Amino acid sequence: MRNQLPRSASRNQHGRNRKKLGQDGETLACGYLKRKGYNIITRNFRRRNGEIDIIARDKETIVFCEVKTRRNRKFGEPFEAVDKYKQVRLRRLAEGYLQRIKKEEKSIQDYNYRFDVVSIVFSQDRNHSITHLENAF
Repeated sequence: MRNQLPRSASRNQHGRNRKKLGQDGETLACGYLKRKGYNIITRNFRRRNGEIDIIARDKETIVFCEVKTRRNRKFGEPFEAVDKYKQVRLRRLAEGYLQRIKKEEKSIQDYNYRFDVVSIVFSQDRNHSITHLENAF
C-alpha cells in the first residue's frame, strides 16, 4: 500500500496551492499596472459578498481590477472565467466602495470608473504571460 495523505489533507494542500497561485498572480498584476503608470489604491477589498482583487487609479479613472491566474490554458483563457454572475458581483462591490469613499471625501461628486481584467498564465518553468483587458465589461 502506498503512503498517501488523507483526502482532506490533499484538498487542503490543493487549496493552499491555488491561493498561493492567486496571490502570485495579483502581485504580478500590481507590478504590471504600476509599470503602466497606475497608482494602486488597495488590494483585496473585501466585503461580505465578495472581493475586488485590485483597486487602482489610472489618471482620473478608478479601475476595479479582477485578476485571474492559471497554470495552463487547458480550460481556456483565465479571463473567460469572469462571467456575467461575477461581473454583477464586482459591480455591486464597486458601488459599495464608491459610496464609502464619497462619504469620506465630501468634495468628490462623481467618479469615472471602469472594470479591467488581468489574465495571467504561468508555464512549467514559472515564466508567465499577461493579458490586460481594459474596460472589460
